[in-house]
Amino acid sequence: MHHIEIYVKNLEVTRAFYSKLLEVLNYELYQNWELGFSYKKNGFYIVFVQVRDKYIDNGYNRCNIGLNHLAFKCSSKRKIDEIRDILMEENVNLLYDEKYPYAGGESHYALYFEDPDRIKLEIVFCEEE
Repeated sequence: MHHIEIYVKNLEVTRAFYSKLLEVLNYELYQNWELGFSYKKNGFYIVFVQVRDKYIDNGYNRCNIGLNHLAFKCSSKRKIDEIRDILMEENVNLLYDEKYPYAGGESHYALYFEDPDRIKLEIVFCEEE
């Protein structure tokens, strides 16, 4: 995959959330402009753009047609645990936390949570990153 672009409700809230998360996952700031920004890793980049006012009330729901969730690879279970601790301190909505870290199955070490627009995110352990 080359890139993915996501419209967001509040660019500054999204920037604060994703900047911390993506930097921990070794992404680097790639682009930055008034209405958006992107982070890049290994030739792939993810773009966040402020949604136009006329669409802001539509909101996002992962159960509608479209994107269900984004999954990021992580080569360290310990780093996933650290990210979980940070998210808990910041009161981020963790998903399936009662089954952490194996909510995806006995051999699938992963963390599930929501971003500020309630887009479901997953960080999954992969030995090769």
